[in-house]
Amino acid sequence: MKLIGLTGGIGSGKSTIARRLANHGAVIIDADQVARDVVEPGQPALEAIFDALGHDLRQPDGSLNRSALGSIVFTDKSKLEVLNSIVHPAVKARTLSLFAQAPEGSVVVYDVPLLVEASVDYPFEEIIVASAPESVRIERLMEHRGMTEAEAASRIESQAPEEDRLKIANHVIDTSGDISHTYAQVDALWTQLKNVD
Repeated sequence: MKLIGLTGGIGSGKSTIARRLANHGAVIIDADQVARDVVEPGQPALEAIFDALGHDLRQPDGSLNRSALGSIVFTDKSKLEVLNSIVHPAVKARTLSLFAQAPEGSVVVYDVPLLVEASVDYPFEEIIVASAPESVRIERLMEHRGMTEAEAASRIESQAPEEDRLKIANHVIDTSGDISHTYAQVDALWTQLKNVD
């Protein structure tokens, strides 16, 4: 197995790269999806969140009231730390389990938006960074996610600076052109990646 990290700021085209790699046969593991999975009803992490932060966060169907949780943890740093201490180990355990399930000889791509911010310590062989100028990313967020220019700029500002991501990159995919330009770069990179030792 070859383990590759894929990251990029919001609106950078990371999902487009992940889809193209999946089309080539890469096993894609989405960090955001894993984080949602570990707090599904019946999961130990969800019960731990209710115990630590309040059973009033439980919705009638047993699921987590995410907006109520957000209003608690984003106004109280100590509660955010409590949440992270529950969720991060659960995500790590689930992720390692998914890595272990990948077929032998496969290229596994871990799609993790906050790779720099979270100081993720998985044994990546290489890291791919999706990169586009801030103006392009703002335009995409306004067009595809219905954000105002100010909202888009604020979301970008809340993440690590682009230069921090570029410092850890083995490969940078420039997504500022059209989709065929992005695909051509991903296709060329795939040829390198599939040469698994």
